[in-house]
Amino acid sequence: MNGHIPICLRVNGQAYELSLDPRVSLLDCLREHLDLTGTKKGCDQGACGACTVLVDGERINACLTPAVQCDGVEIITIEAMAGHELGTKVQQAFLSHDGFQCGYCTSGQICSTVAMLAEHRHGRPSAVTEDLTEPAALTDTEIRERMAGNLCRCGAYNGIVAAIREVAEA
Repeated sequence: MNGHIPICLRVNGQAYELSLDPRVSLLDCLREHLDLTGTKKGCDQGACGACTVLVDGERINACLTPAVQCDGVEIITIEAMAGHELGTKVQQAFLSHDGFQCGYCTSGQICSTVAMLAEHRHGRPSAVTEDLTEPAALTDTEIRERMAGNLCRCGAYNGIVAAIREVAEA
């Protein structure tokens, strides 16, 4: 026995049968075992959000998630956003509003935006939502709070907020 665990990952609609050391993170699995390098390794400590992917529609930090815990769930990475209706709109809005500079954090920002817009549509409040009895307007303050887990070292935040606002108002 080599200590590896057999799992089936469903990534971007494709199933992958793998045998992994239980210490392998989902981020390393995506990048090193599946050659899906669009998801970036930033801080590798869950603080920057560069590694954000969607697991069953929820955004997570792939660097903090053991790959073996994702057996049987649906994982969406930036590679699938080109064929994703909302992902395509978000990518176009990021381009239109210059919501990226070096682009390193962009894949995590876009995945997080797609999930954040869904969370908002489902009426989930944020830490700055004042009235919990009504759906919150997606103000710049709401957008900034909801995207607080994704850092941009270049400081493209104004463009990112403008891009998200455009998609939310469309």
